[in-house]
Amino acid sequence: MAVDYATLKKGGFMRQKQKNNFSLRLRVVGGNLTAKQLAKIAEVSENYGDGYVHLTSRQSVEIPFVKLDDVEAVKDALAEGDVEPGVCGPRVRTITACQGEAICPSGCIDTYALAKELDDRYFAKELPHKFKFGITGCQNNCLKAEENDVGIKGGIKVSWKEDACIGCGVCVKACRRGAITLEDGKISVDNSKCNYCGRCFKACPTDAWDTIHGYIVSFGGLFGNSINKGKTIIPFIENKEKLMEICDAALNFFAENAKPSERFKFTIDRVGREKFEQRILEVYND
Repeated sequence: MAVDYATLKKGGFMRQKQKNNFSLRLRVVGGNLTAKQLAKIAEVSENYGDGYVHLTSRQSVEIPFVKLDDVEAVKDALAEGDVEPGVCGPRVRTITACQGEAICPSGCIDTYALAKELDDRYFAKELPHKFKFGITGCQNNCLKAEENDVGIKGGIKVSWKEDACIGCGVCVKACRRGAITLEDGKISVDNSKCNYCGRCFKACPTDAWDTIHGYIVSFGGLFGNSINKGKTIIPFIENKEKLMEICDAALNFFAENAKPSERFKFTIDRVGREKFEQRILEVYND
């Protein structure tokens, strides 16, 4: 019987150079795996692979040297540990994320919760070509958000509370952009310089800042044979529901306009960046 390699690849089984051997990519959301999952992955690697795993550049785990005859047994064994195969080919890939504000002092958003929500919404969605989301919690940009088709960066929009301020100037020193000045006991913020890093708010000893946690979204990033830094259209998105609508709009634009095997950046270039930006702004302003 002929082997349906396309279906196997769609389900995360990638052909190796060794005949009838596959490297199985697993579904790892936001780089998080439980101890139970890790134990099962190790067991399956020992029983059905070569006793090791590969950590990919996008936070996934691959089990090499899975034999063709063992594909179904491997899937059944992994399921016992709540582990699922990932995906390859022309579809939405697993969402990557840093640890975010739940763990990292610099984090501005809950990156894992957002990664899980996006994964539940889009995982394996069929598209003309692969499509990658990356979420980073702050301006440190550990996940290199702009390298993704859609990159999401956490941010904090601040406004000064005069009645709580003691004029210590800690926020001025904390700001790496020179956006904050202190003169005659009053704080001024140059919004044109602010990049929503939140360092002023985090450094303040008296909680003298009102804050809104939100998202900075870039579109059309690439890293590979071609490299492109994704571009931001809306400086700061405050509402998560609106963020989801914008992500929907980006995916729908790609699905409607892309040619087979054409990455998002090149679809935007071919159809017209102005047309794409108009679509995103319509959704944002609706």
